[in-house]
Amino acid sequence: MTGVSSSYHGEGAAERTPGENSGSTHPGLVLLYAPNYEQFHPAYVFTVPELIIGRDATNPICVPEQAVSRQHARISYVDGRWMLSDLGSRNGTMVAGRFVGEHALENLDEIRIGDAIFKFVAAGAEQYVRYRIDGAIFGEKRARQLNELVGGCQMDAIAADVERIAPTELSCLVLGETGTGKEVVARGIHRISGRRGSFQAINCAAIPHNLLESELFGYRRGAFSGADRDKPGLIKLADGGTLFLDEIGDMPLEAQAKLLRVLQMREVFPLGGTTADKVDIRVVCATHRDLYAQVRDGRFRGDLFARLNEHVVRLPPLRERKEDVMLLARSFAARYGAPRMSFTFSVLVALMHYNWPFNVRELESCIKRGVALSGPAGGSVLDAPQLPDAIAEFMKGYGVRPPPADAFGGPSSFGPSSFGPGPSLPGQPISQAQPSRRGAPSEEELRELLTRHRGNIAAVGRELGKERMQVHRWLKKYGIDLEKYR
Repeated sequence: MTGVSSSYHGEGAAERTPGENSGSTHPGLVLLYAPNYEQFHPAYVFTVPELIIGRDATNPICVPEQAVSRQHARISYVDGRWMLSDLGSRNGTMVAGRFVGEHALENLDEIRIGDAIFKFVAAGAEQYVRYRIDGAIFGEKRARQLNELVGGCQMDAIAADVERIAPTELSCLVLGETGTGKEVVARGIHRISGRRGSFQAINCAAIPHNLLESELFGYRRGAFSGADRDKPGLIKLADGGTLFLDEIGDMPLEAQAKLLRVLQMREVFPLGGTTADKVDIRVVCATHRDLYAQVRDGRFRGDLFARLNEHVVRLPPLRERKEDVMLLARSFAARYGAPRMSFTFSVLVALMHYNWPFNVRELESCIKRGVALSGPAGGSVLDAPQLPDAIAEFMKGYGVRPPPADAFGGPSSFGPSSFGPGPSLPGQPISQAQPSRRGAPSEEELRELLTRHRGNIAAVGRELGKERMQVHRWLKKYGIDLEKYR
C-alpha cells in the first residue's frame, strides 16, 4: 500500500493519546471508501496531538488523489477535544455532508476529504488497521467457521466470540436493532454447536399471545376446541437441537413462567397434558428491546432473564460499521445474480452517508432492487437513479455550500453528488448554477472546465455528472494534455 502514514500503527501501538485515561485505546480515522482504496491504510491511528491530512506524502495522513490539496486539513487535540480544521483547501472539507471550516469531532463523524470518506472513532482505531473495506485482511482472521457475518473487524470479533461459545451449553441472548442479523447469529451458533437436533425459530412478537403457548409447548387432543389431535410444540421439535426465540421481549408473562420451568426442569408440559416430556434444548434468544428496563418495570421476569443472560452477543447497527457497507453491497449483488456489478461513485457516497435505520436488511433490499433495475446481470452498473426514494431524499442538500460563498473566499469546485444541485460557476450564486451536463462536452467546453478547475479531474467529473474514468476517455479522445492545466 502507498500513502504510508507515520501515524499508522498496528495492534501493538503503546503510546497514549493526550487526554486519554489509562488503559483506553487510540482514536483515529477509519476509511469508509475511496475510489483508490487500495492505496490507503484501512485506519489511521492518532498517536500525536496534531496531524496534517493532505496529498503530500510527508503528511502524517496522506490522501493520494488529485482532488486533495497538498495540505488539506488539520486534526489537533485542543482542550480535551479533537478538532478538524480546513486549511484553505481547494475543494473543502466535509463532515456529515456539510462543508466545515472548523469542527469538534464526535464519535462516528463522517469526514470527506476529496473523494475519500472516513469516520472518526474516539477509541479503538488500532483494531481496524488489518481490515480493508473490500474484505482483505492483513494477517489471520480471528473467526474460522462463521462466515455468514460479512464485514471487517467488528464482525470478525463477534464471529470469533460466537465460535467460542457455540459448543457450550450456555443460553445466549443476541441484542441488536431490527435488521442487524440476529437470526444469522442464532443459526450460526446452532451450526457450529454440533447439536444433532433441528433448529426451530419463532418470533414472539408475530404470533398472537393466545396462540403463542400452543406453538411453543404443543397441546394434547381435546385441550381446547378444535384440538382434534396431539401436536408437538416447537420446544419438543427442537429436542436435541436449538430453539431460537426472536423478540423474546414481547413474550407475555404467563408464557415466560412456563418457559422458565422448561429451562429449569428440562421438561415441557403440553397444553391439556398430564405428564411432562423430557427435552434437551439449547436456547438462543434475541430482542431489540432493553430487557434490563423491562425487568425493572415488571414487564419481564428477572429469574427468566438470569437464565437467558448467560452469554450476550451485541450486534452493532449498520450506521456504526459503515466500513462494511461496500463489502456487504458486493455480497448482496452476487447473491442476487450480479457478481460483477459495479457501483458509481455517487451511489457509494450515498450508501456511506445514509444512516440505514433498518440496518443490513434495508441495504440488502436496496441492492436487490438495484440489481433488478440496472439491466442484465454480470455487467450491470448501479447508479443513483436505481436507489430507493428514501436514500435520494436523504441526500438532498448533500455538499451544498451556504450562499453566497464559503468561509474561504468564494464558491468551490467541490460540488455535491448527483443527488444535490450542481456546483456553481465562479461568481454565480448556487441558486443560479447551471445543472450538471448529461452528454459529452465539446473539446472547447472540456478545456474551459479544465482551466476553471486547474486540471482537477474529480471536480470536472462532478460538474459534468460523470465518473473520472469517463473524463479521462474524453481527454484521450481530444488529445488534451492534462498537465498543461495544472
